[in-house]
Amino acid sequence: MQKLKKIKKFFLLLIFLNIKLAYGQSANAVFIDSDIKVDGIPDETEWNKAKFNSEFWQYFPLDSIKAPDQTKFKVLYNNENLYVLIISDFGDEDYVVSSLKRDWSSRNNDSMTLVLDTFNDATNAFLFGISAEGVRREGLISNGGNRSSSSRGGGDYTFSWDVKWEGEIKKNKNSLTAEFKIPLASLRFDNKSKKWRINIYKTDVGKNKRSTWSRIPRNLSIAGLAFMGDLYFEKPLVNSRSPIFFIPYISGTQGKNFEEKKLVSFFDAGLDTKFSVGSGMILDLTLNPDFSQVEVDDQIINLSRFEVRLPEKRQFFLQNSDLFSSFGSSYNAQPFFSRRIGVAKDLNGNTIQNRIIVGARLSGKINKNLRLGILNMVTDSDPKNKISSNNNSVIALQQKMFSRSFLGAFFVNREKIGEEEFINDQEDYNRVIGIDYNLQSKDNKWVGKIWYHKSFQTNNDENNFSNGFRLIYNSRKNNFRLFTGQKSEDFSSDLGFIQRTGVKSHFINYGHRLWIDSKKIRSIEFSQQLYFVNKPDLSNLVTDRNYETKSEISFTNQSRFEISYNRRYTFLLENFNPIGGDNSIPLPSSSGFYYNDVEMKFTSNYSKDFYFNLQSTFGEFYSGNRVSFNSEFTIRVQPKFNSSVKIRYDDIYFPSEYTYGKLFLIGPKFEYTFNKKLFWNTFIQYSSRSDNLGVNSRLQWRFAPLSDLYLVYNDNYYTYDNLVPRIRSLTFKLTYWLNI
Repeated sequence: MQKLKKIKKFFLLLIFLNIKLAYGQSANAVFIDSDIKVDGIPDETEWNKAKFNSEFWQYFPLDSIKAPDQTKFKVLYNNENLYVLIISDFGDEDYVVSSLKRDWSSRNNDSMTLVLDTFNDATNAFLFGISAEGVRREGLISNGGNRSSSSRGGGDYTFSWDVKWEGEIKKNKNSLTAEFKIPLASLRFDNKSKKWRINIYKTDVGKNKRSTWSRIPRNLSIAGLAFMGDLYFEKPLVNSRSPIFFIPYISGTQGKNFEEKKLVSFFDAGLDTKFSVGSGMILDLTLNPDFSQVEVDDQIINLSRFEVRLPEKRQFFLQNSDLFSSFGSSYNAQPFFSRRIGVAKDLNGNTIQNRIIVGARLSGKINKNLRLGILNMVTDSDPKNKISSNNNSVIALQQKMFSRSFLGAFFVNREKIGEEEFINDQEDYNRVIGIDYNLQSKDNKWVGKIWYHKSFQTNNDENNFSNGFRLIYNSRKNNFRLFTGQKSEDFSSDLGFIQRTGVKSHFINYGHRLWIDSKKIRSIEFSQQLYFVNKPDLSNLVTDRNYETKSEISFTNQSRFEISYNRRYTFLLENFNPIGGDNSIPLPSSSGFYYNDVEMKFTSNYSKDFYFNLQSTFGEFYSGNRVSFNSEFTIRVQPKFNSSVKIRYDDIYFPSEYTYGKLFLIGPKFEYTFNKKLFWNTFIQYSSRSDNLGVNSRLQWRFAPLSDLYLVYNDNYYTYDNLVPRIRSLTFKLTYWLNI
């Protein structure tokens, strides 16, 4: 009996040691007095001072074994820079690289990626990656990295963020050697830091394998921050001299407005600046910003009754964006949405640019546990479209609580500052205050949120609140999601994303995963979901209800198949016209509709040179029937050429007194990267709903680090009567990133 107890203790000790090895790795960063030449060749004697860290774990397709092709790394630093050396075995020299353009997608490129949690909060982090061709990318991770970038609402990963750093790669026989040089001034961290959290992951696209230094459960994101190792510094960090970044620009446009039969010509200039404030804060200032180089939004066919949220792509709003935008629900109750600033509606209801005159943004860490964000921007008046000048402000605070959770509070204010009095103008002001508590357990199994927000506007400060509760449980085999929220009838946020008010929303979902030990199938998941919305002011009238039964198969080659059956009910409070157009007849208000449909979706293996997504929905649609196809096909000739085309077709048939409609959308994209500095993109979009054909072609020359010359050609045509030109323009923009 005594011997049996000793054996049990021995096995418990082994289990404990395995847990420590798997989830508690540590590495040491060695201090040096010299600089390292970044060329992918670690021939400097300083590299001999540090030891390699290895023992990488496979993440995909399995997470229970050590990676067959191992990776190792070591870290050096001085008072100015952090240096990281990564050597990774790939087993062959057949590397997959889809593009030479910066900020590539890791799923399409053989690559190595470094993740740094510099405040040890498991909530926010910096990401730096390099592909097998030495092309770099950098990104920001927020909210623990729980949601992938493909998630609705944009996810927790921002790759539009830019910062100066160096990285080079050397191809060896069956392996890659990468050197990173990251200026400490480009990062935010505690003064006199002795430890950061770190992880490194590797993507081998050709073999459909991914591995990480810190062992991460495969039901979580590979760049999630719950599981990371520790990086100990030989001596405490000191804040290096923080440079001031000046980013001036000049731009000009020459074009023609065919509708108004006039030429369009203007020249503009502006300036962005960045200042480090202490060790954790950054101040961004902008004067007359211009976003003409930003990639155009994808056109969509929206068959719902509500606005669709599109992602923010403008550089000024990106760093620490989660500090301002993580309040409420990004699905339909977000009190601040940065895309509201700098855009407005013209007299016909079309979205147009509303010039930003000046703006300031202070954001970052006050101390280890407290984050602060302050944003203020002034937008110009537009008398032609009866738009007033406005002051737009946000103040946000986040206090870390427990291991990874945080409590947040905010104040949003939009206030007219112009003297114009327009008949159809907005209220004089709109203000929203609120408080959120965000739950994130240490092992990331439990994630949740609870919030209460209240709005104020001219002559109205009653019956204007928004509240909600969300809880998510995610283990290897089971996941559970619960949500309930309410927005009162008069709740309003002019700078937010609020789909509709006066409703209560309820959502519950349970899913069960079966992990399959197979060469072809990775997992099978079954889920059941109930969603319904009711109107408290109308005796809790149910306006929307959906029962969804869904199955999903994930394959080891990274392809995926989904099928779902939906039983829906909708009660229309207003007339609704899903077809659009002047001649179509809307479905009548005060009508209830029961309808069912089936949706299937297949995503092919995106490691191939040709891959595709196919989605089909067929069944009933309100009082009629619907057949929809939504697809995207991509082909690449690595590493220079990528081409894709999105195609959507909706065939909707209603009884004869309403409308029969066919909607069609096509959007081909072409990308050619001549080299690491010269890129050409062309995006063509046609939508039958808007009767518009748009062409956007952009040439980008990165003549210096983060300094670019853009040439952008835009052309738009009406298609209802052959091709009728609308607006045609050629724009240039020159930006230069200057450190002082």
